[in-house]
Amino acid sequence: MSDDAELADLIEQLVDQQSRLQFTRFTNDDAWELGSLLVRLGRERELVLTVDIRRHGHQLFHAALAGTTPDNDSWVERKVAVVNRFGESSYLVGRRLAQKGKTLDEASGIEPIRYAAHGGCFPIIVRDVGPVGTVTVSGLPQAQDHALVVEALETFLQIGRT
Repeated sequence: MSDDAELADLIEQLVDQQSRLQFTRFTNDDAWELGSLLVRLGRERELVLTVDIRRHGHQLFHAALAGTTPDNDSWVERKVAVVNRFGESSYLVGRRLAQKGKTLDEASGIEPIRYAAHGGCFPIIVRDVGPVGTVTVSGLPQAQDHALVVEALETFLQIGRT
């Protein structure tokens, strides 16, 4: 399979994730439980990562595990900016750009110092409402950041709390 076909398949998977991983509501308690799940996964796997969850720009959860630096917080801010601007996961935005052979600043005229179309930030989508917030992981390679967020969302939403 060609790189173009693999990228197209990945983009299709990312779009599917966003349509599947939606909430019926999203509360402060949900943010705490989801964030705690991500921290637990990170600790169990001895990962170096920062976890951040926001609703309408209000930071509801933030944790920096051992080994992280303020640079991780900068990455969180830049990934969140992408999701807030485009309404899609930062990884999906980045992979679509890669498919077109473009960078974020070339395609949208925005400053790379303020935006990062790298995996790890996923929109919190409430069904029949749309994006209301973000859940972000920073510290791993971008595909792994994204995969960890998706794993946590799948686990959290299967529990049936939201």
